[in-house]
Amino acid sequence: MHSILILEDDESINRGITFVLEKDGYRVYSCESIEQAEMVFHQQEIQLIICDITLPDGSGLDFVRSVRKESSVHIIFLTALDQELDQVMGYEAGADDYITKPFSLSVLKLKVTAYFKKQQGTVQERIESGNLCFFVKEMRVLASGREVSLTKNEWKMLRVFMEHPKQILSKNQLLEQLFDAEENFVDENTIAVNIRRLREKIEPDSSKPEYIKNVRGIGYLWDKECRR
Repeated sequence: MHSILILEDDESINRGITFVLEKDGYRVYSCESIEQAEMVFHQQEIQLIICDITLPDGSGLDFVRSVRKESSVHIIFLTALDQELDQVMGYEAGADDYITKPFSLSVLKLKVTAYFKKQQGTVQERIESGNLCFFVKEMRVLASGREVSLTKNEWKMLRVFMEHPKQILSKNQLLEQLFDAEENFVDENTIAVNIRRLREKIEPDSSKPEYIKNVRGIGYLWDKECRR
């Protein structure tokens, strides 16, 4: 069952959207404040967010920016702010779609349905960890919503780390992953070089790594939780 978070402080609108989506079989988490929404987002596996901008305890723009630092979840703004500049700011904050009030519940429902159908069609395998989003089959990586360019070996190494979070991986285990199909020789120095380059691309501060930690005399450890 797909999970949707609604952040809307107008009780009647919130209730109407919730009713329509639950009737279609979605699990809906209804929130009327950013504080509530942040709690739900971090406790549940949310796959789509419908969010107002003008809220009692802050701006939906700020909420979406904070979400984008750690997730690529699909986000639809639903707001009375209908000027072109408002829409530009919404998309720049990280929205995938922007609907202005007054709106049609039927159109909103169709947009939600179309998104999930598209997801099923593409069958994306995605791993998220911290502010990273790793699309396995597409060989794409996003850091805080920004595309990161990786070499083949960096991609292989990142995949094995994110598929084995909180596990110490020896240099030999990593070498096995980097050994190519033509059986070209890969030495231990290649591991160190790729680790350094990978840190430079994904770590907020490569001199103080948060993701890839050294385990002295043994190997390396991906030190953050991962979720699919």
